[in-house]
Amino acid sequence: MGDKAREYKRTTIRRLDTLSANECYAPTCTKNLIAEDEKTIISKICHIEAASKNGPRYNPNMSDDERRDFNNLILLCDEHHNIIDNKENESIYPVVLLREWKINHESKLLYKHLSQNSSLLNQAIMALADIELEESEIDNDTKSYAIDNKIAYNNIQENFYLIEEYKAYSGKIDLLYSELEKSGTFKKEKLLKIIRVTYLKLKGRYVTDRNHELHMIREHSDDIINDMQEFLLSEVDKMNINEDAIIAIPIIMVDAFMRCKILEKPL
Repeated sequence: MGDKAREYKRTTIRRLDTLSANECYAPTCTKNLIAEDEKTIISKICHIEAASKNGPRYNPNMSDDERRDFNNLILLCDEHHNIIDNKENESIYPVVLLREWKINHESKLLYKHLSQNSSLLNQAIMALADIELEESEIDNDTKSYAIDNKIAYNNIQENFYLIEEYKAYSGKIDLLYSELEKSGTFKKEKLLKIIRVTYLKLKGRYVTDRNHELHMIREHSDDIINDMQEFLLSEVDKMNINEDAIIAIPIIMVDAFMRCKILEKPL
């Protein structure tokens, strides 16, 4: 057990590399993650909750897919990787601290990337709108809902901080949608429909008993969000766009979550 937990997906590695910006995730560290030749990768992928049973912060309730998921990984220099994965230091570097390192580091670098290249969100939006899915009649409601109610109603745990952090970009997304629609080359409803249809398909993987539909959705809400994210990232990865645009996909997903295209509307 544990080998699959280290079989990282290409999109996961790309997101980690981009959002690390060649910096160790340890907040006080100044070491680069690429050697002085600017080619050799010297970063180490660290599991927040261990990849194997004897590792630090091991969670027996996690699957190997969850262990190798982007949400469970940070990039470190060799020194900090050895310090944090030393079992004797487990109480000094608990899961909650490492998750705090991750969200703080990635939020800072995401803001920096988007500030330096404002077209990344635009490119990600247009790429998602080009995904081919079969036609389906679905709810065209595009209004947003109270985010705290939506999170609680769907029992979101693992992705809580992701949503809390990226919800601030919702106004920016709405402005971009309006600007793109004015150009005549984009329809917001089409993009949201693609996201909604994808959600409905993924929902079917987990809802095996319609008499207990909401219970099963709430039990697997984080799995559904992670599957949604991986599907959209892999689809965009096939397209000929700026590789850095992949980091904007979760922002668009959080906006779609707020519009109730992902998971369920609170009663």
